[in-house]
Amino acid sequence: MREQLHHLCQASERDNLELRVLPVEAGAFPGAGHAVLYAHGPVPRLDTVQLDSAHGGEFTHSEAQLAKYQMHMDWWQSHTLGPQDSRDLIHSIARQL
Repeated sequence: MREQLHHLCQASERDNLELRVLPVEAGAFPGAGHAVLYAHGPVPRLDTVQLDSAHGGEFTHSEAQLAKYQMHMDWWQSHTLGPQDSRDLIHSIARQL
């Protein structure tokens, strides 16, 4: 587990990755139980959400669904630790193992 935590911290140093920890105190969160990839870019009409579940991948790009997942992402962003605080917490946990 310690090696996995160190690997996460190393990966989080990359420019194209932002690692954030959701503290337990935040409680239940929207979208729990599903891996979510929100792909967006300069052309909003091409935005897509990919959900991974035991039944396989599912893609959605309707305005209503994108708005729903954008609200989820806004919630996650406001309730997670920042990137450096997340790394610090992970390093602290790794040292305790």
